[in-house]
Amino acid sequence: MHLSFSQEIKSLLQRLAEQHLTLGDILLETSERGFSLVIALLVLPFLFPMPPGAAGPFGVACLVLSLQMVLGRRSPWLPKRIARYKFPRPFAQFLLQNLRRVTRVVEKIARPRWEKIAENPLTWRVNGFCISWLTILLISPIPLTNPIPTVGILLLAIATIESDGLLICISYVITFLITILFGFIGYALWLAPSLLPSVFK
Repeated sequence: MHLSFSQEIKSLLQRLAEQHLTLGDILLETSERGFSLVIALLVLPFLFPMPPGAAGPFGVACLVLSLQMVLGRRSPWLPKRIARYKFPRPFAQFLLQNLRRVTRVVEKIARPRWEKIAENPLTWRVNGFCISWLTILLISPIPLTNPIPTVGILLLAIATIESDGLLICISYVITFLITILFGFIGYALWLAPSLLPSVFK
């Protein structure tokens, strides 16, 4: 039986809240759907204040998985050091309590549509490329911007799980807009040191 993203992520978080599972354990249980499901799980925390030391493993794991999608892999793999990382149980409980705020929106916008696009092997690779790029923006040292690429990654992961070709196409446009936004932010930060002396004259 095909479960929706909302059902799958809730079931997974319930397990994580009860057991101290590693990222490797999660991948073994979710198989091919583990790519998108685990990527969604890894970036979901970036919508909230992160526990100390979690951002690094989550970001790197997401990047490793998305790069495998670019290569066309269907069986997810993580390096042993990252695969052994245990998802914090208290944080899983916190996410579970706040999950309805995310899934309420997902249930309204995501459903199987344009399935020929969603199930095309090239779409799988392009999704992986976009998620990789957004993950690089996510882990970049630009302050207070984490939720922006996180939304793009979540939309792509959810659209892939739900076989929603329309949402995938919309996510590509959002990825492009996020890239432009980060370009402006990066340019502003680059100009900031030279503008400061004139501001304080």
